[in-house]
Amino acid sequence: MPESSAPIDESDDRTDRTRKAHDTMRQLVQLARADIGESLRARWFLLYTIVFGGVMVGLFISGLTESRIMGFTGLSRLLVTYLQITMAILPIFMLITTVRSVVGDREAGVFEYILALPVGIGAWYWGKLAGRFLVVFFPVIAAMMLAVAYGAVKGVAIPWVDVIYYSGLLASLAWCFLGIGMLISTLSRSTDVAQAAAFITWLVLLLFLDLILLGALIKEGLPAETAIAISLANPMQSFRTAAMLLFDPQLVLLGPAAYVILDNFGRTGYLVWAMTYPIVIGAGTASLGFWIFKRGDYS
Repeated sequence: MPESSAPIDESDDRTDRTRKAHDTMRQLVQLARADIGESLRARWFLLYTIVFGGVMVGLFISGLTESRIMGFTGLSRLLVTYLQITMAILPIFMLITTVRSVVGDREAGVFEYILALPVGIGAWYWGKLAGRFLVVFFPVIAAMMLAVAYGAVKGVAIPWVDVIYYSGLLASLAWCFLGIGMLISTLSRSTDVAQAAAFITWLVLLLFLDLILLGALIKEGLPAETAIAISLANPMQSFRTAAMLLFDPQLVLLGPAAYVILDNFGRTGYLVWAMTYPIVIGAGTASLGFWIFKRGDYS
């Protein structure tokens, strides 16, 4: 009898772990749906959707789809222009809306109410993160799919490889700043501090685009390779360069910096790196935020 009890106990343990994992996943999905419903009712989501829809309509009106340059169809030019605009808008929207997630619920007393229910801290944190990602990413990708549909109706050749890669780039950029926003929200003690930190983070990354601050560093004697490495460490710059690389394989628009990038990465290598690097940053900062969240006074 004692010999047969061990397998039964191990089987029971596996069953318990499976049940707990299933309960956690169910709670995560429910909390993600709740966050999506709350965001859809917020005014910022309406404004956010109008902004991206308006950008795409404006690009249609500008006639980019009717033009051809350097052998690329007008739809390729429209997508590149859309990504350049998105690069400036998406991060700040993602940060400003996300930094209120943890600290805002804490100030409103919502967090204590939710955890009074049979809900795990992990399910609450990652459920809110997943819901916010879907809400913020959907208008961005929907506007781009609108451009593809418009091009198909006009009979323009659709660069499907570029469309798929651009979609992945947008998802990686959104995930990157979602993780940064959750980390800021976890570290902040008030909504005002969180929003100020989000704006400063966005502004610093924006300043490091191209040669605004890097030009000053090079002027002071910093090697060009080091300056370019600092620039590419900025997820916004890596996103921008990757978007340009599909449209301009030789990166003529970047000048001499193109040789450093292509010699060290190669075209395919850089495209892969530009998509995975922001995802790693987002996952790392979100995980760090969760670790701090569990060790803080929230638990």
